[in-house]
Amino acid sequence: MLLAWLLLFVPAAVRADEAGVLTWASDGQANVPFTFHDPEDANHMEGFEHDIVAALAERLGERPKLTQNDWEGLIPGLQRGLYQMVIDGVEPTREHKAAVLFSRPYYITSNRIVLRRDQAGLDSFDALKGHTVGTIKDTSAERVLSGEKSITIRAYDEESNAFSDLRNGRLDALLLDQPIALYYGGVSPEFKLAGGPVGRTEYAIAFAAGNTAERDRVNTALDAIIADGTLHRILARWNLWTPAMAEALDDHSDPHVAPVEWDRYRAAITGHGGWRARLIRYVGFLPLILHGAWLTLAVSACAMVLAVGLGVMLALVRRYGPRGLGWLAGIYIEVVRGTPLLIQILFIFYGLPSFGLSFSPFVAGVIALGLNYAAYEAENYRAGLGSVARGQMEAAIALNMTHAQALRLVVVPQAFRTVVPVMTNDFISLLKDSSLVSVITLTELSQTYVRLSSTYYDYIGTGLLVGLAYLLLGLPFVRLARYAEARLGRGMTQQTGHH
Repeated sequence: MLLAWLLLFVPAAVRADEAGVLTWASDGQANVPFTFHDPEDANHMEGFEHDIVAALAERLGERPKLTQNDWEGLIPGLQRGLYQMVIDGVEPTREHKAAVLFSRPYYITSNRIVLRRDQAGLDSFDALKGHTVGTIKDTSAERVLSGEKSITIRAYDEESNAFSDLRNGRLDALLLDQPIALYYGGVSPEFKLAGGPVGRTEYAIAFAAGNTAERDRVNTALDAIIADGTLHRILARWNLWTPAMAEALDDHSDPHVAPVEWDRYRAAITGHGGWRARLIRYVGFLPLILHGAWLTLAVSACAMVLAVGLGVMLALVRRYGPRGLGWLAGIYIEVVRGTPLLIQILFIFYGLPSFGLSFSPFVAGVIALGLNYAAYEAENYRAGLGSVARGQMEAAIALNMTHAQALRLVVVPQAFRTVVPVMTNDFISLLKDSSLVSVITLTELSQTYVRLSSTYYDYIGTGLLVGLAYLLLGLPFVRLARYAEARLGRGMTQQTGHH
């Protein structure tokens, strides 16, 4: 019944076959300058890849539709059919080509060294030998660094974390794709780009394996925006046209396009100083935080309903059911408690479609969290049932109740009173664990924090706002549990105080 309700009221998974729509995916949470949230309007997406997709969609006569997904989930989501293509600085390496199809490259660049402003000497790749250097995971920069054994490599998922470690002296230097180096290191007075280009990096659009028709269709549109100079103008606006692009496309023209997007982004980032500007910015964050809080609460509440219902069934079966069913319930509980929740979420969302079971991100998140917490709830309820004196069941049977009636009317209510505080703690834990559903494209509170903090480089103020949101979500349920516990306690006293 619960699952039917969810399927009716929550949005379905993104479909890649919507007529007149070009569906694509990117990890836009901390992804400057590829696809990211405008610092002047956090509800608006922008970026040079965002503009490229818009140009391709216009050529194809379609409307672009973006799906947010974590970097690790981009290719699995493509294989699952959630969208038609992925454009997110993906390099067409040999390993990537074994999994997906690629368009022709739409951008060619190099890696650049980034240092603290007061550093000197580390302005070439040879100078990095013997030092600790940070980079982004699974990039050409990481592969270049891996070729030099004397360099200690620290690879990061998020660019902002790498720059934070460089700022704090945990790294001697960074080696990053030029767009990342420019838009993170080039806008801060704390950093500088040093030396010349290192290596070569290509980005291409990824398509599901076997989807050659879609790949060829987009390639044709890509050829068109290259031929008429649209791609050159887009890159020029973002200050990203490179000599490597000019050489590869044999385009040495000057379109006389000012780097307006680069200038606007730099002004937006450097202009966010002072307490008044911060206060205005934090007020602007509230709609995003409220949306993330609502999604967190909705996922958690639905999952807890599922967990409680299934947990009670598992506990009753394990304690009072037939031996075979009790054994199966025990296996379920131990398997679920013995495996990571993240793996369970990914399996339900990306693995089950192979068996014909496909759920929307919301439903998959609810099912995964509900099934996981049901195992823990079952053990809580089993302990609660065990705390009820055996004489209670015997007395109920002596009063001519059936076994089922005795459980429902006598044993379970007393056990429920015992486990109410534990249930409250579990729900608060579930609220926090709901952050893991961000890996299946849901933007709840924790992802909202990542988005805002990485866009504005503000981890303290944004963290306090999001932490307060989690606190306000949990406090009412703590109060409710205390009230319910007090009411149940009075009820039990009244029942046992009269003879």
